[in-house]
Amino acid sequence: MALLSGRFRDPRSTEYDFLGLIMVRCPGCGKAARVVPAPEDCDAGGQPVFRLRRLVCRGCGLSRVRSGRSLRFSPGTAQPATDPYFGLPLWLQLETRHGWLWAYNLQHLDVIHRFVQATLRERAPWYDTGQKMTLVARLPAWIKRAKNRDEILRAISRIHASLLAA
Repeated sequence: MALLSGRFRDPRSTEYDFLGLIMVRCPGCGKAARVVPAPEDCDAGGQPVFRLRRLVCRGCGLSRVRSGRSLRFSPGTAQPATDPYFGLPLWLQLETRHGWLWAYNLQHLDVIHRFVQATLRERAPWYDTGQKMTLVARLPAWIKRAKNRDEILRAISRIHASLLAA
């Protein structure tokens, strides 16, 4: 049985809060690559989500800049997840018997880990203003179920282990 912490309070983060760094599988060499905001677009106005993005791989030196303003988010957990900018498979993902468990980066994975690990999961009060459908609220039911806790925590630890192998 995994060591359980007592309480998780929803930080009210959304998918958009984790788009600053996305770990993907490099199309050139298959190693871990990163999708980051392009430095040449740092002074541009507009929403940070739609700024230019750069794909950078330290393994093979691949570098691409994304143009365009459309994003394609992964529809669910029935199939492998891709990043919304280049459409490349995410590095931090693993198939379980219920579906695919995935995260954009380590901070995203940490929020999921803390949520799954907690025995008491608190949401913000209903009368509090702000985002109601947070990342935690949008997690699939199979991740939220306590009976799947150990399996999901093992999957998260395997995803962490994949970083060490990269």
